[in-house]
Amino acid sequence: MTGVPNDQSLDAAQRVLKSVFGFAGFRPGQEAAIKTLLDRRHLLAVMPTGSGKSLCFQVPALMTGGLTLVVSPLVALMEDQVAALRLAGVAADCINSNRDRHRNVSAWHRVAAGETRLLYMAPERLMTDRMLAALSRLSVSLIAIDEAHCISQWGPAFRPEYEDLSRLRTLFPDVPIAAFTATADEVTRNDIAEKLFGNPVEPIVLGFDRPNISLAVEMKADWKRQLRTFVGDRFGQSGIVYCLSRKKTEEAAALLTDLGIRALPYHAGMDKEARDAHQDLFMTEPGLVMVATIAFGMGIDKPDVRFVYHTDLPGSIEAYYQEIGRAGRDGAPAEAHMIYGLSDIRMRRQFIEDEDSGPERKRREHKRLDALLGFCEAPECRRVALLAYFGERIAPCGACDCCRNPGDRFDGTEDARKILSAVYRSGQRFGSAHVIDILRGTETDKIRKFGHHRLPTFGVGRERSRKDWQSMIRQMVATGLLQLDIGGYGGLSISRTGTARLKGDGTVHFRLTGLVPTPQSASRPGSGSGKEARRAGADATADEFSSEQRDLLDQLKALRLKLATERGVPAYVIFHDRTLIDMVRRNPRSRQEFSEVHGVGAAKLEQFAEPFLATVVKNQLDTG
Repeated sequence: MTGVPNDQSLDAAQRVLKSVFGFAGFRPGQEAAIKTLLDRRHLLAVMPTGSGKSLCFQVPALMTGGLTLVVSPLVALMEDQVAALRLAGVAADCINSNRDRHRNVSAWHRVAAGETRLLYMAPERLMTDRMLAALSRLSVSLIAIDEAHCISQWGPAFRPEYEDLSRLRTLFPDVPIAAFTATADEVTRNDIAEKLFGNPVEPIVLGFDRPNISLAVEMKADWKRQLRTFVGDRFGQSGIVYCLSRKKTEEAAALLTDLGIRALPYHAGMDKEARDAHQDLFMTEPGLVMVATIAFGMGIDKPDVRFVYHTDLPGSIEAYYQEIGRAGRDGAPAEAHMIYGLSDIRMRRQFIEDEDSGPERKRREHKRLDALLGFCEAPECRRVALLAYFGERIAPCGACDCCRNPGDRFDGTEDARKILSAVYRSGQRFGSAHVIDILRGTETDKIRKFGHHRLPTFGVGRERSRKDWQSMIRQMVATGLLQLDIGGYGGLSISRTGTARLKGDGTVHFRLTGLVPTPQSASRPGSGSGKEARRAGADATADEFSSEQRDLLDQLKALRLKLATERGVPAYVIFHDRTLIDMVRRNPRSRQEFSEVHGVGAAKLEQFAEPFLATVVKNQLDTG
């Protein structure tokens, strides 16, 4: 056995803590973690952000002869930690791809000479045959793996070297391995233990609660407006805005910049110099907002981040917890706000299916996403729901959106059963737009084609708007009563829980989000004078359109854009949206009918009647 500690007592650890790091005492969990490593046993420590995970392996490293290897996923993180250790007088080095060859060779010479106590490397650099062979000739006394959840969370398709770390226990059989993470549910903990240690290991799991961070989730309506409102109300505060795509990251940063907010984008598509410059500004300047993909954040220790805002649904509760943990590290009040919609759920499902991994991992990731959706639709305290996922029970926090607005739900069991019945009777293969057409009694060509106008549920939901039904279906997907077709077509099917509700077992509660507990009567078609009907058509929106009408509107917008591009003018110069909406509503078949569309004058009738009428007719033939 290599590197037997000179003094295994916690008193000695206390002296190192004080003399090297200047701390008077250990935080909860640190003593137990340090003792495990001093006893030469493997360690899995799940400790929240700010609990001092690094000291759990840094202190034993200074008490134990030999070299401690520290595996870290991000170069920026390891550079920061090495710099901090050197400032504390600790002989630490790192070898990574961002350093030139001369610096890496010099660092290795210090390691080989026994001058370095802690060596930081990314898994890609460590798990090469050449590096492993070189390390096998040295006295390695401890291996610490930071952000260990990546072993389970990222999988072989993203960072295969993280999974390859499982070889360390055979390559260094007498060396204790310590795995640290701030985010790991029981499944992830078991996965880490199996891959790293080959057998169960007793984990040290501290509380997950970050009580200074208030939680809020809302349905996505107009993400740009929602983002502007939230960040604008917090002008001058440091924050992180997470977006799913690089394009959206750039768009959101520009949106906030236009408001006078200093916002910078950060994503993997930018060159390294620009990313580093933006990160440096964020770390050093107050009141700056970083708009980023998940490429940003891991290991970022900026204490005064006052908010984390998700414009899209994260991949899991673990990812969500990891990302919101970057707020409020100074202990002062902070906010975590998320918006999400049905399209987010579909996209996340598709990401899982497209991943190059086996069916078991995909099944697990779908379940993790299900858990996140359940959190999003929590009927009571959101913090209770979040911490319950990690096996921690607390009393309601009184600070999340659910606690602050306890009356924002209603018993919608009958509405839910109508939706479930429409899905069931139509064959559990159609999307939400078609299901809503059934509920509202909208007799489209598609409805007639499949005979769904003869279903008992046809028209049972006329009293509610299309927007209401869309909201309820989103919530039923989120809570697992309905399931989306993972293939990407958006077909709805009924889950086992949904089947129980359809049969009358249990109740369904909806978040209000603009809904009303008691549906209000809607005016019936055909009421009012012709003049009033024409005025209504001119002022119409697309909210009440059927799925076929929405398809036609999209085609008309595409035609408008083509014509505008050919003429080098903005699209609205051809026709405003109101005109296209009225065109869909009227469904003109002749030049005379086209001339009655809102916004069509004589000149535009001459120029545009032919192409727009042709699109309308073609759409009718395609859907017939």
